[in-house]
Amino acid sequence: MKKEKTMHLKVVNINAAGIDVGSKEHYVAVGQEQDDVRKFGVFTSDHYALIEWLKEREISTVAMEATGSYWQTLFSALQSKGFEVMLTNCKHIKNPEGKTDVKDSRWLQKLHALGLLQGCFLPGEEVTKLRQYHRHRTNLMEDSSRCILRMQKALQLMNIRLEIVLSDISGESGMKIIRAILDGERNGEVLSNLANNRVKKTKQEIAAALQGNWKEELLYQLQDEYEIYNSLLERISKCDKQIEKQLDLMATKTNNPDPSSNNIVLTKKPRQGKQIKIDVSKLSYQYFGVDLMSIDGVANNTVMTLIAEVGKDIFKFQSAKKFAKWLRLAPNNRVSGNKIISSRTPHGKNALALALRNAANTVGQRKEGSMKVFFSRIAFKKGRAAAITATARKMAVIMWHMIIKKRPYSPNKETEYEQKIRKNVINNLKKKMKQLNILPDELLNNQSAINSWSRG
Repeated sequence: MKKEKTMHLKVVNINAAGIDVGSKEHYVAVGQEQDDVRKFGVFTSDHYALIEWLKEREISTVAMEATGSYWQTLFSALQSKGFEVMLTNCKHIKNPEGKTDVKDSRWLQKLHALGLLQGCFLPGEEVTKLRQYHRHRTNLMEDSSRCILRMQKALQLMNIRLEIVLSDISGESGMKIIRAILDGERNGEVLSNLANNRVKKTKQEIAAALQGNWKEELLYQLQDEYEIYNSLLERISKCDKQIEKQLDLMATKTNNPDPSSNNIVLTKKPRQGKQIKIDVSKLSYQYFGVDLMSIDGVANNTVMTLIAEVGKDIFKFQSAKKFAKWLRLAPNNRVSGNKIISSRTPHGKNALALALRNAANTVGQRKEGSMKVFFSRIAFKKGRAAAITATARKMAVIMWHMIIKKRPYSPNKETEYEQKIRKNVINNLKKKMKQLNILPDELLNNQSAINSWSRG
């Protein structure tokens, strides 16, 4: 009789636990038996009880799912008590036996005990603090944009078409005119004189756009939104100071030189719209030791998002490929039968990836530059959307190499880049000819036949 083959997996983490995180309760498994699973609440006292139970069972390492924001408080509580905590992606741990809270916690415990789980990227304490400030500022900016839209709608319902004569009603001219309307001014000519002389439209066109139907309820809404908008601007300004304070604290802890005291000329790019009002170029150089603003298309918002989302923890990514994969800017190649059946880029809501995509879109609107040549080549082959993703990935790779290897950005000249592409095309043609056993003489004979045919 043939002996049956058996396969045993080695237990890597002996004292391991798995936690299925929920909004109202957490299920904790320290083994695979029925008594090894317990349910705890989500209050602080429940966290203490959970920690005491894990200590009683001599647990040293814990794995939990990244479920919304519910995991964060428990994660911090466990770390503060000395547990080794691993945060995992719920997409990577789908239970084939079905889904219940008890089964999920057991499955997590089993995978973690066998060493089959891979942890998510988590930044350090300083970067986490800066990230919270920066994301709060982003939320405030989004709220202020909604206020502008509601003010614009109230004006439109009164047939005050300010958005037609001004490119941005939240600018200096637009705010002066709205303030005057709220103060009781109704004369279009008087209001048009408040517009800056740089406005392209004439005073007569502006005055014509400011004649409408003044309704009490819409004026009340306009007043309310105007006050909320100004309040948000004040909060954004205060948040900028907190961000600058935290970023300055992080920059001073590094050994990188101060560019002003070492005669280092940094790339300066103008702020657009309501971007953060701090010297991002200087602080980022002190923090990373390289001039990230020298990259084509990369401006204040992109660099600020990089520091807030990743910071010095970019060193946790062992290669530029892994960094691009985490950003979900690299193709997710699915291979079956030695053929790529799909290479679609995964969907995601990474804030840094969004900032890089916006920077790539800016590159696509330029007229020259090596990055623009790259963007145009991809856009010609696969469309603008693919070009934005590819250019964003290229920027991420450049940033990784600059920070990790302390290399300055040295873009290829357009002529050199075009020669490189031409050389690659020639090499690909040679490989194809070799695969099909095509000799150069055959090409010459075919070319001479085509020439004689065209002359005839």
